[in-house]
Amino acid sequence: MDRLTIFGLFIAVLAIFGGQVIEGGSIDALLDWAAFIIVVGGSVGAVMVQSHASTFGKAMKIFKWVFNPPVPPVEEGVTRITAWSNLARREGLLGLEKNIDDSIDPFILKGLNMLVDGNDADAIRTALFVELDVNDKELLKAAKVFESMGGYSPTLGIVGAVLGLIHVMGNLSNPELLGSGIATAFVATIYGVGFANLFFIPVYHKLRAVIAQQSQYREMIIEGISGIADGENPRVIEGRLTGYIVK
Repeated sequence: MDRLTIFGLFIAVLAIFGGQVIEGGSIDALLDWAAFIIVVGGSVGAVMVQSHASTFGKAMKIFKWVFNPPVPPVEEGVTRITAWSNLARREGLLGLEKNIDDSIDPFILKGLNMLVDGNDADAIRTALFVELDVNDKELLKAAKVFESMGGYSPTLGIVGAVLGLIHVMGNLSNPELLGSGIATAFVATIYGVGFANLFFIPVYHKLRAVIAQQSQYREMIIEGISGIADGENPRVIEGRLTGYIVK
């Protein structure tokens, strides 16, 4: 669980509610289900219209990374690749065959299979980088779903405010309700801007960072497997890969 994300959301909400209380307002004035439905429901609906079903589905699937991001096993990966390079040096590339099983990450498995099949380093690099590039683009398209929500949200907040004002104008014969009605109408604007800048757009940038971290790990895998294919010294491979370890 990413505690910083949880703490950040808590601080953001606390800042809004705290500011409202300091200004002399009540927290209840900021709680409005109609405004929430208009902003959040409208943003989700709009982004569903613009997105391909598979992209939207993937976005919902990777949303959990915001709170529980996958941590690439970089140090373990360096250790494993170094061990494979030592094995290949002693027994040849076919000696790696006994280390291939379905429990290995499919991306690594593809590289190892190409290695055992006798492909050269350039062929392995090309194939794996193509897969990496396609995977990154698909994940970034999914992450952009939340960026789009952040773009629609403020406009839908204005829509909610206008709808609220229409309701207020219908009660002009009851002047004592006008003040509270107008205040409630503008809560939708707060929701629109707030959800965009405190949730949707930060979620997009968090997912981008997680995707970049995974991509860097896979680049390390490509470098390691290509080094084995080139017959490089295991110590040279290990030394190069340790540069991917962030202290």
